Amino acid sequence: MSKALRLSEKWFRRGLWLVAFVFAGFLIGLGGTIVGDLPKVEAPLALDDFLDPAAVGPLRAQAQSARQAEDEARTALEQARLQLTKARSETQAERETFNNWLAARSATQRAEHDPEVIARTQRLDALKAGEQRARQAVQAQEQALLDARQSASQARAQLSKLEDAGYQRMAAEQRRVELRVFLYRLALTLPLLAVAGWLFAKKRQSTWWPFVWGFIYFALFAFFVELVPYLPSYGGYVRYVVGIIVTALVGRYAIVALNRYLERQRQAESLPDQQRRQELGYDVALARLAKGVCPGCERPVDLKNEAIDFCPHCGIGLFDRCGACSTRKSAFARFCHACGTQARPAG
Repeated sequence: MSKALRLSEKWFRRGLWLVAFVFAGFLIGLGGTIVGDLPKVEAPLALDDFLDPAAVGPLRAQAQSARQAEDEARTALEQARLQLTKARSETQAERETFNNWLAARSATQRAEHDPEVIARTQRLDALKAGEQRARQAVQAQEQALLDARQSASQARAQLSKLEDAGYQRMAAEQRRVELRVFLYRLALTLPLLAVAGWLFAKKRQSTWWPFVWGFIYFALFAFFVELVPYLPSYGGYVRYVVGIIVTALVGRYAIVALNRYLERQRQAESLPDQQRRQELGYDVALARLAKGVCPGCERPVDLKNEAIDFCPHCGIGLFDRCGACSTRKSAFARFCHACGTQARPAG
């Protein structure tokens, strides 16, 4: 149709299309903000909402106490091991000193050294006793650490069972929340899509068509971008079933529309030439001629062949002669391109 428009009208239409896209962009931004805030309608889910406080509380306290006891036992064990290492070093040093002293006494065989032998032996025995006590302290702390670990492990195992059941309940509730949010989106987008369909059918060529097309683009974006990606899957069943239903509805509409179009074309082609020409819009006829098709039946016609004056498919007149200068011209032209005489009404 653009070839039949005036130059200024072309630029005005381009500007109006820009208005339509800008209008659609603002609507899409507003719609995206609203759709993005829809999940806030539902309260955020937490694991504690799906657990029994009377059962979980003591287990968590037990686990916390066991972890604290484990940390304390680990620290005490490290201290006991240090004390044991120190006691071993002192005992080893005293034993080496005593052995050296015994070797020297054996060489001298002096009887006055006997009390010192007893004293050194007693001191060595005392160090060994201290080493034994340090070893027992290490063993006691190792046992305490083991008990704390077992207690913590038992509490964690029981708590894990309760939390696993809670996670399952939370996942089920999360799916229900997602479904509700999707239904909110559906309740928002379906009316928009219905209004867009009505506008497309009734108002797309009205005076306010830029806003009509802007709203149509917005509704399509809201449906296919803001709704379809959030369609619940449930293993793919829902999406496939919805896809089948939508495809069937769209296919049925396309088939019915095609049959209606063909029926209208057959009825139009059976009308007299004059009536068909009157029902064709001037801009529509010029646009179809510019595409190399018949304005009446939209079938291809060789318009460059000067021997063809009528459509070979439906018989509508494509070219005639000017009543003033007899120049061959388009039968749909309002004026003769050679002399400018106004075309005579078809009769």
